[in-house]
Amino acid sequence: MDLKEQLEQLRQKHLEEIQKAVDLKEVNAQRVNLLGKKGALTEILRGMKDLTNEERPVVGSLANKIRDEFTQAIAKKTEEIEIAKTAKKLEKERIDVTLPGTAIKAGQPHILMQVIDDIEKLFLGMGYSVVDGPEVEEDHYNFEMLNLPQDHPARDMQDTFYITKQLLMRTQTSPVQARTMEKHDFSKGPLKMISPGKVYRRDTDDATHSHQFHQIEGLVIDKHITMADLKGTLEAIAKTAFGEEREIRLRPSYFPFTEPSAEVDVSCFRCGGEGCNVCKQTGWIEVLGCGMVHPNVLEMAGIDSKVYGGFAFGLGPDRFAMLKYGVDDIREFYLNDVRFLSQFNQKG
Repeated sequence: MDLKEQLEQLRQKHLEEIQKAVDLKEVNAQRVNLLGKKGALTEILRGMKDLTNEERPVVGSLANKIRDEFTQAIAKKTEEIEIAKTAKKLEKERIDVTLPGTAIKAGQPHILMQVIDDIEKLFLGMGYSVVDGPEVEEDHYNFEMLNLPQDHPARDMQDTFYITKQLLMRTQTSPVQARTMEKHDFSKGPLKMISPGKVYRRDTDDATHSHQFHQIEGLVIDKHITMADLKGTLEAIAKTAFGEEREIRLRPSYFPFTEPSAEVDVSCFRCGGEGCNVCKQTGWIEVLGCGMVHPNVLEMAGIDSKVYGGFAFGLGPDRFAMLKYGVDDIREFYLNDVRFLSQFNQKG
């Protein structure tokens, strides 16, 4: 049998075997047996050295043609097996899209963030800026710029976490106001800002105290600012947080950074002012502190206290949430218990 007959026989036999392959392992075996260094086609072509000059190009051309046919057949069979394998996998893993889907429960902002967002929206609507500041603060801004020098006894009420003698975890968000007052250009208009954020004090954690809590402090500085402006602002806060029917009253108090200073009570939203266990039968609930900015605070920030005046207030979103929703333990806000937090569905 000459080489041409051997090649034709090899083509017929192995093209059929390639088509009969059922997996990639068999196809790869055919490729090695036919086209490898020791494959059948290679063995046949070793006999070309015995051919005449006229026969060699004819047999060589046929061998190349058969090699191409084997290569194409192997590639085609490989593709067919891959497609069949994928189709089988898809059939096995098929999803019935007509079945009802698995509902994914959507999250919601934390109740404290909801309270903060509501107050921020109120003040943004009144033209205030929301200003952030560092939680690791300098003693200079946290105390001294707020009329609390080193030996001031009021510092004892804010005993806190010191990192160095000059660095501490801020006890209030008021230092943000001090920093902003230093930079504000009053030729471009009044300063109207709130500064929400976390604050830290060395308190023993219990139902009404926490070493970490939230504050929102507000500040307005301009010419001709009066207590009437402050009271109108506080009424807006009370109605936003506790309902349109709420009224407020101011009681004289003391804060080092304001003069005069006042504690603010809101009419009880549980009993409407008639007296209950929430308001301790008084009809009023204490909610925040406020006052007119102390001239010393203005002067230390480089503001002429004879020309400019202002008011400031500070409230606790944690306390607002406790009062509004009847939460009797502040620690509930920080335990991340979904059963507790999911009670406060965000409106809208």
